[in-house]
Amino acid sequence: MRSLRILVVEDDTIVGLLLAELLEEMGHDVCAIEGTQTDAVAAAARCVPDLMIVDIGLSEGNGVSAVETIRRSEPIPYLYMSGDLSKIRALKPDAVALHKPFHEPDLAGAIQCALTSTAS
Repeated sequence: MRSLRILVVEDDTIVGLLLAELLEEMGHDVCAIEGTQTDAVAAAARCVPDLMIVDIGLSEGNGVSAVETIRRSEPIPYLYMSGDLSKIRALKPDAVALHKPFHEPDLAGAIQCALTSTAS
């Protein structure tokens, strides 16, 4: 897999940093880690990532709305992550989703699916 510029949207600072570290170990560049919907939208405009990894439950706003807002301007591939996949399935049944906690092979597979998926 080629190196990607990835935007991480996660309101738990520790989880965001650990995910960024894992992504960097996998050879990717994390262009930003944001914890709110507003900051995620601004970061996507600023760094135009190749992929977004987005937690659906944010303390301010939500990941689904962030993705929808960002994709109105740029068709950036994305995947959702959550400790409760039923929330994602209820809102976006066809979206690529990753259950937290996860392992590197699961993350790599989800990234590949998100890059080839046409889910909206």
